[in-house]
Formats: sequence, C-alpha cells, structure tokens
Amino acid sequence: MTTPPPAATPAVVNISCYKFVSLDDLPGWQARLAAQCEALQLKGTILLAPEGINLFLAGPRPAIDAVMATLRADARLADLSPKESLSAEQPFKRMKVKIKREIITLNRPQIRPEAGRAPAVAPERLRAWLDAGCDDEGRPVALLDTRNAFERDLGSFVGCVDFRLGKFSEFAPAVEAHAADFAGQTVVTFCTGGIRCEKAALLMQDLGIERVYQLEGGILKYFELVGDAHYQGGCFVFDEREVLGSDLRPGDGTIAPPAAPRHR
Repeated sequence: MTTPPPAATPAVVNISCYKFVSLDDLPGWQARLAAQCEALQLKGTILLAPEGINLFLAGPRPAIDAVMATLRADARLADLSPKESLSAEQPFKRMKVKIKREIITLNRPQIRPEAGRAPAVAPERLRAWLDAGCDDEGRPVALLDTRNAFERDLGSFVGCVDFRLGKFSEFAPAVEAHAADFAGQTVVTFCTGGIRCEKAALLMQDLGIERVYQLEGGILKYFELVGDAHYQGGCFVFDEREVLGSDLRPGDGTIAPPAAPRHR
C-alpha cells in the first residue's frame, strides 16, 4: 500500500488586531501602509480613524512580520498584539486601506476606549462562571452578544442575550431601551475579537449598569484557550473562510438556532 504524502502545512498567516489610540496624519498612514502591503502582496483590510486602527491581513509570515514591524515602530502602536490563525489559501480577494470616522461605529462620541476600558474577564474565568451557573460572588451571569443577527445565528454562547442587530450602530439604542433588564446580573459582553465590546461595555457602564465585563479577546480567544464549552456552532469571520470552528479552522457552518429572545 502506498503511504499518502503528509498534508501540506498551511502557508498563509491570518492576523487581526486593533487599538484605540489617537492617530493623526491619517492620509500619510494610508499611503504608506497601502504601498507596503501592495509591495509585500498582502491582502485584507486596514481601517484608520482618529480613534485608532483595526486590521485584518493575510499573507506569508515574512510579509506579515514586516508590516507589523512598521506599525510597532510608532510608539503608540508598539504593543499591538495580533491574533493569528493559519489557512492553506488566501482568504481575502484584495487589499484595502480606508480612513473612517470610527474604526467601529457606535455613534456615541462620549464613549472613548482610549481613555480607559471596561473590566475584562478571561476566557478561563468565564468558563468557570458558566460551569458554576454564577459569578464568583453568586450573581447570575448574562452573556450579551454584541454581533449582528446573522453572525449570532451561525454560532454563539448557549442562552445569550441577542438584540437581533442588523449592524453594530444599532446596539446603542437597543441597550439604552433595555438597560433595566440587566439589574442584579453580571453582564459579559462578547464579539468576534473584542473590538465591539470595547465600546459596548463602556456604554453600558455609562448607562449605570453596575457589573459589566468584556470577554478578553472575544470568541476567537475563547476558542483558543477554552474550546467550545458552553458554545454552540462556529464563529463568523469577515473573510473568505466565513466560519471558524472551535479549533480555529474553517468549515464549521453549523447553524445554531437562537437560544434566547431578542432581549431580557
């Protein structure tokens, strides 16, 4: 019997990261990054705004390392720490570097993550809470999905609160209308990688909701450190892979029926 050749090691490095930090000379940043990414044949999206940077890039390791070195050479971005996954094929079709008003649109200008973020809960600690059915002080835990409805329907935490958002800018009016529903609970906001929760958790604090956390690193970090405990389905990602399973590989397109009403 002929032994099949070993499977090829995925050659494409996929990274995502963000930082809320005041940036100036956005056109200059846009030109430099676009030129470098084109020269390195990277693909993906970089969003630049006065409030910070949000990026999704894919390509060979040396090219990824080169653009990260460029970003970290600026003291404001020296601590960028991207999440990584591997794929056999390039998941993006083109390279885009865009200037936006916000790197994630909330439409609440008083919410400024650069000035200080809400408390975060580590994936391992969240799993312990979910295993116990309460937080460390015995309070019930409400998991709040801040993603869009179609993302939630491809997978989410069992029993999460779901506002059936069409886009993230709808989150603020939804939570403002239902802030009282979270009284007496410990709220953990979550999203794909954490960026939406940076604003969502701060907004909830601003509304007077006392115990609000954001899931550190989002669903993808939870998958990396914990797996799929208390989670059903996959996690939608905004590239050609579409859905990642709890092993951070493409292909888990399980449709998870909504586990909770639109709000509590």
